[in-house]
Amino acid sequence: MRMRPVVGALMALSLLWVGGCARGSGVATGPATGGIEAPAAAAGSQASQPAAAAVPPLLSFTGTTLDGAAFTGAALAGRPAVLWFWAPWCAACAGQAASIADMQEAYGDRVGIVGIPGLGAEPAMRQFVSELGVGGVRHVNDPTGALWRHFKVVEQSTYLILDRTGETVHQGWLDSLEFESTVESLAG
Repeated sequence: MRMRPVVGALMALSLLWVGGCARGSGVATGPATGGIEAPAAAAGSQASQPAAAAVPPLLSFTGTTLDGAAFTGAALAGRPAVLWFWAPWCAACAGQAASIADMQEAYGDRVGIVGIPGLGAEPAMRQFVSELGVGGVRHVNDPTGALWRHFKVVEQSTYLILDRTGETVHQGWLDSLEFESTVESLAG
């Protein structure tokens, strides 16, 4: 995979900060707002799915991307998926950006890769996406932590990897090699 110069330096820094980021701020516990609804899916979202791609309960959520587009978790049903929970100020998350972008480019047609930023302001999230080259990945804005709670994520820099049936393959931290190997094996 190719490395981006800025991201390479951030990866080295992220290794030093992994402990700090992984144990950083908690998730907001207030009521869900900001266009995110979890766990109920939009009424018509399952109708557009093939019959073989039943929507597992874990993917029954809706939200709004950083670009302002509507998003439904049901769109991920029937294929492997990676949900990447990140924060814009997290060095470990910045270190993961190159792998996320590379996996999107290599396997985005076979694996649904979605970033779920939280614990930060939207302008900082947009800046993170732009500067770290992960604009090819959809990012569902989670300003109140509703999706983080839905998926029981309690710290940033977390991967939630699902197989094509919606079963959890992994939830938590992975280094770049482990992450890329897992995505490659799921992509088949």
